Amino acid sequence: MGLTKYKLGELIERSTVNNKDLKYGIDLIAGVNNDGVFTSPKGNPLDVDLKPYKLVNNGAFVYNPTRIDLGSLAYRTEGFCIVSHLYIIFYLNEKGKQLVDPYYLYIYFHRDEFRREVRFRNFGSQRPEFSFSDMADISITLPSIEQQRKYVDVYMALQNNLAAYQSKVEELKLVCDGYIEDLRRKSGCEKIGKYICECNQRNDKLSVCEVQGVESSGNFSETRANTVGLDFHNYKIVRPNQFVYNPSRINLGSIAMREESQGECIVSPMYVVFEVNSSDYLLPDYLLLWLTRSEFFRSTLFYASGSVRDTFGFSEMCEVTIPIPDISVQKEIVNIHKCYIERQRIAAQLKEQLNNLCPILIKGSLETSN
Repeated sequence: MGLTKYKLGELIERSTVNNKDLKYGIDLIAGVNNDGVFTSPKGNPLDVDLKPYKLVNNGAFVYNPTRIDLGSLAYRTEGFCIVSHLYIIFYLNEKGKQLVDPYYLYIYFHRDEFRREVRFRNFGSQRPEFSFSDMADISITLPSIEQQRKYVDVYMALQNNLAAYQSKVEELKLVCDGYIEDLRRKSGCEKIGKYICECNQRNDKLSVCEVQGVESSGNFSETRANTVGLDFHNYKIVRPNQFVYNPSRINLGSIAMREESQGECIVSPMYVVFEVNSSDYLLPDYLLLWLTRSEFFRSTLFYASGSVRDTFGFSEMCEVTIPIPDISVQKEIVNIHKCYIERQRIAAQLKEQLNNLCPILIKGSLETSN
């Protein structure tokens, strides 16, 4: 079993067939994310001209020419859809079908080596776009299609296992969300103001030197601001189990609770820091669960809309209402949520391992054939 080198242009053909007759509507619109997966559009598709949208059938490769180096390339197996005219679509031609397993080609595209080649080819262009002619010019070395399928089988088995695990994770999330919604409907809500207090301890002795910020993902991170020459005496100290948020970006998710394992840190004076003043009535983890829901983020815009700078200060935080059941019920909900978070972390880790496997599979197929 030897190796043969081809230009991709010998194996693929482009499709530009569009929705000019408006036969297909907004319910069939899809996009491709950086994980190489088809997703529903994020924007509002109403009033969008669907005539230039391109038709995508099973067996199509679809990619965003400005984001392919980030992983925005997918292989369609889920039935018909339409995509923005900005996407590039191609299929294996008759020769390609005989020489390439489509999943092998998908694995080939989802390697850092391929993404580096894309960046190299785009370097120096006025508007970096990886066109179809660039794609067709890619050289690819192929083992026999039988050899390709052996390695594809390994990849697909692992991907199916990951999909099964992720579905269980989503089921757990539904249980958690359902529990919370049921609690919200059946229990009365209270303002959290009497259960929390603001923390304004400053770093006046410079006893803490770890400067942190809070990202929109709800995680602490090293501050991106230029700290050279800054006076940290006025920075606020954040201790374990204390909450900290950016009052002008909390609607985007910029709120976090400091964990015990993270120790103390300091944050910009503009941040709001507070803590639960009695964990006998309100668990910090239970409160965090409510303050990191998308429904809460949307509500902060309403609370902040009347202020001069549209900021969500501590006084607005005190007005937030949530159901506060018995502490034993809170613990049950927190345990379910922690289980969901842990499984979500494992799923992300498995996904990363699967992505890291792509170059190993391609290399293995070539070395075995050689």
